[in-house]
Amino acid sequence: MSERQALTRGIRRWLVFFIVCLVLSGLTAFPLVTELRWTEDLLSASASPVPEHFPGLMEWITRVREGLDTIDREQPFMLYGTDWLAFAHLVIAVAFYGPYRDPVRNIWVIEFGMIACAGIIPLALICGPIRGIPFWWSVIDMSFGVFGVIPLLMVRRMIKRLEVLERAAIAANPVSVPAGA
Repeated sequence: MSERQALTRGIRRWLVFFIVCLVLSGLTAFPLVTELRWTEDLLSASASPVPEHFPGLMEWITRVREGLDTIDREQPFMLYGTDWLAFAHLVIAVAFYGPYRDPVRNIWVIEFGMIACAGIIPLALICGPIRGIPFWWSVIDMSFGVFGVIPLLMVRRMIKRLEVLERAAIAANPVSVPAGA
């Protein structure tokens, strides 16, 4: 296997991983109320150490679940916002098919994703306190940007190397254009 083929394979593997993570993140935003009920049940089970060792987490999960239950019961249209959040994740995941097909030409999608990952940090730091989100929860949110950018940085580095190899291949084998074409 040539270096170009190996790079392309590595790029595609990381992109599939990233796309799967985006899709899973998006799909989990649809059944938010049910998921939170299950999470609260799991964390408050008799075998769970969470209520004893992490009471703040348990209180937060209960508060969020109660809030979502109220919204679901009294103002269900508000949950439409999380439907759009889910949809946005799915659409962004589709955008990463471009670099999967042609990494060099579509490196901008990778860079766009890196900018989006960086944007998570100020969003969480600014909007978290405004919305009454505990700081430790904002740290969890920010971790998605930190961990999300890692595969994108690796992919970008591989694409840059692939670009150098493709340019070298073109320079080594120039295509002659017939006169009058």
